[in-house]
Amino acid sequence: MIDVIAEAEGISLSSMQFKAMVGKGRIGDAPIMLAKPQTFMNASGESVGQLVSYFKIPLNQVVVMYDDLDLPFAKLRLLPKGGHGGHNGMRSIVNHLKQSRDFPRLRIGIGRPPGKMDPANFVLRPFTKKEQEELDFTFHRGLEAVRIMVLEGFNKSATYVNTAQSEMLNR
Repeated sequence: MIDVIAEAEGISLSSMQFKAMVGKGRIGDAPIMLAKPQTFMNASGESVGQLVSYFKIPLNQVVVMYDDLDLPFAKLRLLPKGGHGGHNGMRSIVNHLKQSRDFPRLRIGIGRPPGKMDPANFVLRPFTKKEQEELDFTFHRGLEAVRIMVLEGFNKSATYVNTAQSEMLNR
């Protein structure tokens, strides 16, 4: 998702800061910073916590994007705050933000592993061509959601993500 935003907005993720690939740019007139932690996923809070602290970013302006086994494949969900839902990367981020859960998150559904497949193997396997096509559509919607959030606010973006999606899929 970060790569899609970076490419669409012409932002180079060429700087390494606090164990993350970081790029700064703009969406419209609004300055943004994109960060892709390079730690293990379960330790991503190390990077996020240091970036938020160093750049003094208000938590309501932090958007964490992550894959979620509890959402159907390619479904997006934008929430203003919440728990970690058992996601170890989110648990790490919450821990490194002084236990605060008050930051927006864009969850990207990957669905549940089939049968008795190990969840770790499931999340690390490559996508099929069909899955990749569905994800490309999802990433485009995610990009639009981020643009709306930055330019028009969280609530308008959440309405776009959380309600329009089912209507679009039923066309």
